Amino acid sequence: MDARQEKPIGIFDSGIGGLTVAHAISKVLPDEQLIYYGDTAHLPYGDKSLGLIQEYSIKIAKFLIEEKKCKAIVIACNTASAAAYEYLRDELKGLIPVINVIDPMIEYVIQHNSIHHVGIIATKTTIAAGVYQEKLKRRKPSLLFSTLATPLLAPMIEEGFVHNRISQTVLEEYLNHKELSAIDSLILACTHYPLIKKEIDAFYNQQVLILDSAEIVAAKLKKILEHERLISLGTKRKDQFYVSDWSRSFEETTKVFYGEKIDLIEQKL
Repeated sequence: MDARQEKPIGIFDSGIGGLTVAHAISKVLPDEQLIYYGDTAHLPYGDKSLGLIQEYSIKIAKFLIEEKKCKAIVIACNTASAAAYEYLRDELKGLIPVINVIDPMIEYVIQHNSIHHVGIIATKTTIAAGVYQEKLKRRKPSLLFSTLATPLLAPMIEEGFVHNRISQTVLEEYLNHKELSAIDSLILACTHYPLIKKEIDAFYNQQVLILDSAEIVAAKLKKILEHERLISLGTKRKDQFYVSDWSRSFEETTKVFYGEKIDLIEQKL
């Protein structure tokens, strides 16, 4: 048995939205130990510069690799994936696999011929980075796509404003935008957005395919670990959840994102 197999999987996000990805991974890979890090002291990443996001990301990655001995890293944040994935991949080259939440979604979209015009909603930084646009255009030139920055959604969800009049008003204001008027599918390019997936689906009367990356990323991670022969064969160990700034409200909100109560440990880097 390779000793690396029993090492944990590291997952990080700008806050606790990436718990939607962590939960999907726990379902697909139930025997793996997960080490999650939410950079709550610096959220949201959506209004930060590329350089600053890269600085935060490498610091977190080193914590997960050097202190927590993780065998793979999942960037469970679209903004960090857009701004820092290539930087991390180059910095960590040859050490461990690094998976982002964008490429698995791109692969899914280009493989489905029923998708002709896809919309993308995300933070300002994700849209401005142009990663989704560049990858879709290069890999499937015939595909139409439209993008819209929706900067109010992530902080709104973080603050618990979901399934109410406020969230409904903000969501409708965005989705009624002309850029999204002719789409047949919509990528939720932020790990917070699955929490309002039902409302988005209802807005479109179930006529638009709503795509969130959690399950797609989890399936991709499993495939990579199998290929690298890094699947755990031992006894499941307790998952650990760290944040850079602990608050009771964050801990209470984690149940919404993860689906069950978890305990957060404050770990400043």
